[in-house]
This record gives sequence, structure tokens and C-alpha cells, in this order.
Amino acid sequence: MKVLLSPAKSISPNIKVKTDLYTRPIFINEADFLMKKLKRFSPKKIRDLMNVSDDIAQLNFERFQKWDENFEFAGEVQQTIASFNGEAYRGFDSSSLTEKELQIAQDKVRILSGLYGILKPLDILFPYRLEMGTKWEVTATKKNLYQFWGDKLCQALNQEESEVIVNVASNEYFKAVHPKKLKAKIITPIFKEFKDGQYKVVMVFAKKARGSMARFIVQNNVSDPEEIKLFNTGGYQFDANLSSEKDWVFTR
Repeated sequence: MKVLLSPAKSISPNIKVKTDLYTRPIFINEADFLMKKLKRFSPKKIRDLMNVSDDIAQLNFERFQKWDENFEFAGEVQQTIASFNGEAYRGFDSSSLTEKELQIAQDKVRILSGLYGILKPLDILFPYRLEMGTKWEVTATKKNLYQFWGDKLCQALNQEESEVIVNVASNEYFKAVHPKKLKAKIITPIFKEFKDGQYKVVMVFAKKARGSMARFIVQNNVSDPEEIKLFNTGGYQFDANLSSEKDWVFTR
């Protein structure tokens, strides 16, 4: 079983996890190609390309200038799972996982990335910002990052030969893996709140629940997808009436 997560926009250098083990991203050459192009961008071009504030553009300009594909595990570089700081990663709460649980996460969790393609939790990560949906013409023949990555992400996942993929990534990232070409059975948990007389997806809660689901699978070392239905973190319960074969709905 593999679990797909989206990255977070926010990166923190202060998160600590209970292992010093690290690995290198499998698509480091592709990341180097992209970053060398980004290094040539001015703060203004970064701002306009990514639709961010001047401060965020300047921060990422400075990050891009420091890029080195031969970076070591030191300074600003740290494991992926100890870098992202969005709602999903608050739900995943990597700092409280044991070393054994982090090793399980390394086996089961895959994080999709506009820059790195696919990351394992203990892959070393240089701070960056590059969303998969960025409207960037990477080359004359690659009109955006989806075209740049092509079938590479799908092929990498297929090579892992997992029977089941649990998709808790956003649509922006999940479509980059070309789901119809994946060999594994895909299960997409959907999290809904009862509000104004009906169940609705409230994104801020759904993002955290996605991370909590990934944590649940890791902590319980889940291999049988039926066990996912036991997920009850935060008061969620599996709702068979609202679910389909591929979309598993959890409500509270």
C-alpha cells in the first residue's frame, strides 16, 4: 500500500523528527534542471509567476540562489517530512512518530512535488516553492509542469508494484500521476462535516484529516484497505451510504 500526499506551501526549519536517517530524491536530476532555470529569475518574475507577495518572492529568490544539486544533509536541508508545515502535516505530526513509525512512513508514504516529482518522507529537501499548477512554460515543448513530468511519476509508482494507492493528495497534484495509467487500485478518502443540514467538505478540516489518515495508516502499518474504514481520528467515521467503490467518505 502506498499513500499519496500533496506538499505544503509552508516550509519550517524547526521541525525535529526521531531519526537522522535520510535518502536522496529519485528525481534529483529533474529538480536540478528546473532549479537552474528558476535561479535565473528575478524576484519580480518569481512574484508574477507564482502569484505571491514581494516578501515570499524575495525569500524564494534567495533560496534558489543557494541551490546545489550536490547538497548535503546540513544547514537548511532536512528530511521532507520534517520540512512541510501545512494543515495536512499538522495532521500527520511527524515529530511525534517513533523511529520505527518513520521507517514505515518511508515505505508507505509518497509526497508529490512540482520541483522534486516524488519524495519519500526521509528524502532530503532543499527549501523551495513551486506548485504543480504553476503556469510556467518550462521549455518550448513543455508548456507546464504536468507536461514536464509527463509519465515519470506514474511509471515510478507503478514500479513500486503496490496493489492499493490511498490518495489523500489534492486534485492539483493527483492528476500529475495520470491516475488512469496507475496499475494499483485507487482509494480516495473524502472528509465531510455536517453543516447546515448536510455533509460538506470544509477544506481546512479536510486537509488536516488527510494528514491524519496518512498517520493512521503508518501507525497501524495498514496493508488491508478494509482497515482504513476503522479510521476515527478527530471524530470521523466511515459512511458506507455516502461512499462508492473508489471514494470512501468519512463524516463527523
